[in-house]
Amino acid sequence: MAITNSMENFEMIVNDDFIKKADALIPELIKTEITPEQIVTIEPDGDNYKAVFKSDIEELKNIEMGRDDKVILDFGNHNVGYVKFNITSAGSPPDAPAYIRIKFGEIPVEIVENSGEYSGDIGKGWIQEEFLHIDILPTVIEMPRRYAFRYMEIKVIDTSSKYRVVLEKVSCTSVTSADMSKVTALPVLDEDLAEMDRVALRTMQGCMQKGFEDGPKRDRRLWIGDLRLQAQTNYVTFHNNDLVKHDLYLYAGLTMNEGRVGACLFTEPKYQVDDTALFDYSLFFVSILYDYYMETKDEETRKDLTATAYRQIELAVRELDDEGIVKDKETWWCFIDWADGLNKQAGAQGILVYALRHGIKLAEFDQNEEKAKEYTGYLEKAIAGAMKLWDAEKGFFVSGSEKQISWASQVWMVLADVFGDKAKNAQLLEHTIVIDPKIRMVTPYMYHHFIEALVQNNRKEVALSFMRAYWGEMVKDGADTFWELYDPADKNVAPYGSKMVNSYCHAWSCSPSYIIRKYLI
Repeated sequence: MAITNSMENFEMIVNDDFIKKADALIPELIKTEITPEQIVTIEPDGDNYKAVFKSDIEELKNIEMGRDDKVILDFGNHNVGYVKFNITSAGSPPDAPAYIRIKFGEIPVEIVENSGEYSGDIGKGWIQEEFLHIDILPTVIEMPRRYAFRYMEIKVIDTSSKYRVVLEKVSCTSVTSADMSKVTALPVLDEDLAEMDRVALRTMQGCMQKGFEDGPKRDRRLWIGDLRLQAQTNYVTFHNNDLVKHDLYLYAGLTMNEGRVGACLFTEPKYQVDDTALFDYSLFFVSILYDYYMETKDEETRKDLTATAYRQIELAVRELDDEGIVKDKETWWCFIDWADGLNKQAGAQGILVYALRHGIKLAEFDQNEEKAKEYTGYLEKAIAGAMKLWDAEKGFFVSGSEKQISWASQVWMVLADVFGDKAKNAQLLEHTIVIDPKIRMVTPYMYHHFIEALVQNNRKEVALSFMRAYWGEMVKDGADTFWELYDPADKNVAPYGSKMVNSYCHAWSCSPSYIIRKYLI
């Protein structure tokens, strides 16, 4: 065990034994050569853009490009991998370097937006755009960076007046640790549900690399909130349980001050826990370990990591006040959802109850009667605190000093089963749908929890209608993989300042496969 100092007031506690176990589980990536299917143009489509067929891909070898000429290649579906191509010259011998720009887009709008105008909150380095000077022609260009894309545009900024360039043998070596042959075929389903499942599987495939990444374009990190949903989906699809185990050991092997599980991890150029701690994300380690054990019955891993799970509960219950209510804070202390103005207190209360139920189970598996009794006491206190947030007159749980009512607060109290009554849970969800509190859900991550709350409380048909209105609408809007953010009422949402840095293959959006395969077939 070693402690590595990083930023001021921040410590990373490294468990070398856990890191060794994680390293032994790093998967070999499955590599597949993918070639573009057609040449397209990108054209306006209402408030958005769409790809329109221009010519067969066989025509590429006949296209000679000079200054300001460009070609857009469509690979037919979302890919994650490494691109290479041949570039040669036509006309007189090249008397100046070829200067080209290459853009990659997960969706068409990324190709047409101007990166020079970007001034958003997230680093411009995430924009998938490269500029190359090519001194000697012909040559083979092997691009060292990994890209997540469907569309690839090559624009010639300049050559000289004496020659033009020609592209040949464009390909992408796609990489993933997800083996599609492990996925069981679905029985006959409604076509739209089958398509949602296919797109969700493709989303998982892109995010399953040497660990469960949150997004293969951005952020390429291990975020524990995403991991929880990825792991659940994995158990009913790819069955790559060693990848879940790998990530669990990494999180337990790279903790923060006092043994707190961090919100996210970096794996390159070295292992590093980020200096971000979130109340809900740390607690989710408990639930992920519980789910993993229930799926695998892996006693060694459970025994190794239970102490880390216990520690998250011990740290979390410190945040309860005398009434058993999680203390609210002004800082970014808990995630829940990206909804503007969302108060996190009630959602955090529900998540604490949710995780405590799993912590009690882990203590029982451990035959630790003292710990199970202790956690049962915490659970009773947290449920009592949750009920103090119940406003019987309004029929909602309220959150924070302003007694905010939000969708997320109700959903997490239902998932935590604070009422202990499915009929009351369902009634609260239906009341939420009818009243439609103004603090709504804005991410597929939060929609996942809402949908699961519905199906767990005997409202499958309602859940299906919301799946169709959300993920189904995303498919209609051209999603090859499911997106980080989606609002059917505002389809141009770009919270980071530009669609070019939105993630259009994002782990927390993989839920349709989980819901369909676990609850609907």
